[in-house]
Amino acid sequence: MELLLVPVDKIQLALICLARVAAIFGSMPIFGSAQVPARVKAILALMLTVLILPAVESTLPQSSFTPVSLGLLVANEALLGIMMGFIARLIFTAVEFGGTIVGYQMGFAAANVYDPQNQRQVSLVSQFQNVFAILIFLALDVHHVFIRVMVDSYYLLPPGLLDFSAGAVPFIMELTSHMFVLAIRFSAPVLAVLLLSGLVLGILSRVFPQLNAFMLSFPINIGMAFTVIGLTMNLVVALLSREFSMLPVQFEHLLLMLGG
Repeated sequence: MELLLVPVDKIQLALICLARVAAIFGSMPIFGSAQVPARVKAILALMLTVLILPAVESTLPQSSFTPVSLGLLVANEALLGIMMGFIARLIFTAVEFGGTIVGYQMGFAAANVYDPQNQRQVSLVSQFQNVFAILIFLALDVHHVFIRVMVDSYYLLPPGLLDFSAGAVPFIMELTSHMFVLAIRFSAPVLAVLLLSGLVLGILSRVFPQLNAFMLSFPINIGMAFTVIGLTMNLVVALLSREFSMLPVQFEHLLLMLGG
């Protein structure tokens, strides 16, 4: 009975491919969160590597590597995958940040719930908007974009050293600053209504000194905020759809800049 041995160079190519695939899958939203068991992530990453490797094998370096050079190449591939996952997570961070601002303005500063995705306490409104963003993410099949990117990235940027001198770092910083702008866009309608509500209650408290505007502001702000959130759901869906649709373009831009 013959023993089937896998050549060492094939194992090296598989490790290089696995490093990028596992890093992208492990850092992407939802599936890369802490609530997904590590064994499930590992199995899915291995399955994707087995499926992707035949399609991208021609783009992988065909020479044999020393342990040091192989380790450096695997680290570069993992760093690239983490950067791509970080870009997608910025959208969810913006949603969470906008929900936190709204929650504090509504009077829910102490109303925190446990977020199983990030394993920490978050604002009640923030968790609601985060779950809503997850549903939009899955409904639009954005997770399929990451699978396509795993294949296309090898043709745009074959494995090798990453070039950070071509504007990749400023591009990521620009996307990070855009996160704060996006958070304000998500929370702007509610903040505008709550600001108007505070202004009206302030005027009423001056006109009627016996009016307890502070206690009256809690039910009014909560009711008006939830009403505006319900009325602006379509706006949030449009904003999220536009941001998710921009991900392939952002990934391609990042890969081209890292290629030098």
